[in-house]
Amino acid sequence: MSYALLDADRVAKAAQTSLGVLKSVQETSEAHQRKVIMIERIEALARAAADSDAGKAVTLTSEEFWLISRNW
Repeated sequence: MSYALLDADRVAKAAQTSLGVLKSVQETSEAHQRKVIMIERIEALARAAADSDAGKAVTLTSEEFWLISRNW
């Protein structure tokens, strides 16, 4: 599994955009709901990292990055 250390603020903004796209779709499948929940978690963690004094970075797996970038 690949990991990347990314700017937390940029990840949070990308996750917000991705959430906007996902929530604009009238989808009710379990897979869609899981995507939304996962991206909400990523956004919350990235926002917390961006607001902290501890480096302002977050580590994502390649799968997490793909999930966000696929929906923005």
